[in-house]
Amino acid sequence: MTEKSTRPPGPLSDATDVERPVSFRGGGFVVQPRRLVGPVVFIVLIALWELGSRSGLISALVLPAPTEAFSAFMDLVESGNLQKHLGASLQRLVIGFSAGTVLGLIVGTAIGLSNYARAGVAPLVAAIFPIPKIALLPLFIIWFGIGEESKVATILFGCFFPTVIATYGGIDNVDRTLIRMGQSFGLSHWNIIRKIVLPAALPAILSGMRISAAIAIILLVAAEMIGAEFGIGAYVLLAGNLMSTDQLIAGVTVLSIMGLTVNWLITKAEKTFLSWRN
Repeated sequence: MTEKSTRPPGPLSDATDVERPVSFRGGGFVVQPRRLVGPVVFIVLIALWELGSRSGLISALVLPAPTEAFSAFMDLVESGNLQKHLGASLQRLVIGFSAGTVLGLIVGTAIGLSNYARAGVAPLVAAIFPIPKIALLPLFIIWFGIGEESKVATILFGCFFPTVIATYGGIDNVDRTLIRMGQSFGLSHWNIIRKIVLPAALPAILSGMRISAAIAIILLVAAEMIGAEFGIGAYVLLAGNLMSTDQLIAGVTVLSIMGLTVNWLITKAEKTFLSWRN
C-alpha cells in the first residue's frame, strides 16, 4: 500500500517535479512469518556438527555425531523403550502442568480482582516463588511417597507460581479506561470481568503459560532423575552414568521435541484467542 506525495507549489518548485510513491508506514510492529528461516538454521547447525565430528574436530566421546545419535534414537524406538519412557513423562507433565495452570489461574484472578486476596495471598506467593522447586522434592517424597504423586506435585508447584504472577500482573495492566467505559454502559461486574478484564489480560496469561511449560519440563527431568524407573529424565540419567553419549543426546533430543510441541500448542492458542490484536 502506498500513498502519493508531491512538493507543495511554490517558487522553488520546477517543472521536473513528479509524484513519487511513499511507502506505507502504518503497519506497526506486525509479525511477518518467515517459515524457512528456522529449519535452515537447524539444518546448518546439524551439518556443521556432523562435519566437525567426521573431521575429528569434535571428539566422539564428548559429542557424538548426529548420525550416531539418530541411530541410538532408532534403537530406542525399535526396542519399545521410547513408548515406555515418553508415556510416563507425558502423563506426569500433562497432569502436573494442567493442575498447576488451573490453580494458578484461579488464585491469580482472585488476587487481581479481590483486595482481600491480594493482601493475604500475594505476599505468600512472593515469599515462596523464589524457592527452587526441585529443592522441595525430598519434602514431597516424605509427604506423598516415592511414586507418581511426588513428581506430579513438584511439577504442579513449579507451574503454579508463574501462572499466578502472570495472571494478576495481566489483570493489573488492563486499561482502566475500558473498565470505566463498561461501567458507564451499565455492564454488570461479572460481564466486565468476562468481556473486558480477562480478554485484555489474556496475552500476559499465555506468556506466563509459556514460561511455566518450560519450567514444567525442567522439573519433570529433575524429578525423574531422582527417583523413577521410566521417564525421559531417568533414561538420560542412565545414559550419562554409562557414558553413552549417543543415547544421552537422543534423550535430550526427545526433550527438545517435547518443548517444541508445547511451544507450538501455545502459539496456536495465541493465534486463536488473540486474533483481535491483528
